Amino acid sequence: MPANKVQLLTLSIAATADFNEYLAVSQAGTLAAAGAKMFGLATTNGEINVQLAVDVLGTSVAIAGAAIAKDADLEVGVNGKLVTQAAGITVARAVQAAAANGDQLEVLLLP
Repeated sequence: MPANKVQLLTLSIAATADFNEYLAVSQAGTLAAAGAKMFGLATTNGEINVQLAVDVLGTSVAIAGAAIAKDADLEVGVNGKLVTQAAGITVARAVQAAAANGDQLEVLLLP
């Protein structure tokens, strides 16, 4: 099933780095650090010094950093991808499963 989303709130921030859509973004406009909080998920590719739309509430599309089971709690992994929660801060819950690193999946964003 393709990844869908039902965003309830999308905000704009200034990107301070270049990165691809659907990755975890910090409030500083960079990729969120592994295990840390995230502001939300980028809705498009980000370019430095350009405004970026970020889904912060509702469901959104994320990129998996590894295989993820449906309904798993998620944290930010390396390179802004989401992974199954281990020791970091829970930032989302998997609405869909992901079979492998790089797969897109729908996630429920958690405040």
